[in-house]
Amino acid sequence: MKKIESRDNKWVKRLNGLKIKKNRDKEGVFVAEGLRFISEIPSEWTVESYAVSETFANENELSVYEKKGEVLCLPDALFAAVCDTENPQGILAVCKKLEWDEAAVFAKEKPFLILAEELNDPGNLGTVIRTADACGADAVFLSKGSVDLYNPKVLRSTIGSMFHVPVFQNVDLKEISVKLKENHIPLYAAHLKGDTYPYDLDLAESCAFMIGNEARGLSDDAADLCDRWVKIPMPGQAESLNASIAAGVLMYEVVRQRLEK
Repeated sequence: MKKIESRDNKWVKRLNGLKIKKNRDKEGVFVAEGLRFISEIPSEWTVESYAVSETFANENELSVYEKKGEVLCLPDALFAAVCDTENPQGILAVCKKLEWDEAAVFAKEKPFLILAEELNDPGNLGTVIRTADACGADAVFLSKGSVDLYNPKVLRSTIGSMFHVPVFQNVDLKEISVKLKENHIPLYAAHLKGDTYPYDLDLAESCAFMIGNEARGLSDDAADLCDRWVKIPMPGQAESLNASIAAGVLMYEVVRQRLEK
């Protein structure tokens, strides 16, 4: 364990710098905060280093972390300053980003995929990823213009699910739609003008859903890439559903149908 006392220490400056997307992109790393989140990190995932508060160090056994990476110990106030959360739990990890294998996703027996166009809200994206993980989806594809997967608020919302389900960023939706066609995977748009309900589709086979931006829904160009537009019944007075809720309804219909098979 290495003790750090100064705000001018290079590690402290680096941790603060990693709050900014361009620095995370440049280094190919991200910061995972909190004991629960860190406990979800798979054993094969590369952790460069850990930072802990003095209180955490005094109350916990650190050897399990020292086996994986360097452990830095900061005074409580300094540790809190490098964290993004308001009430930090005393530990964070600097992790390497993982490049998922897209070919392996398409090689699945019956791929179940989620595509999102310009999903901007960190909480919504985190919820979509967490729900995709719970439903056994094989991957999530995010178009250019979507919020960064490694945004601290997105990471917290996934509660570790981003370690379990492949997420591809900055994808060209047109290119992905071509790959879907090549692999005989129907692409359904979640659309208010849909002509069918998800319950009428055969989702026990390969399938992919595209969800749109929180405010605008799907663009015409994105919707036109889809094989069919699907609507979720809304017998009440609300005009639309939250993007992550709509995605969840569709994903759980896939689960329902596959459980019945």
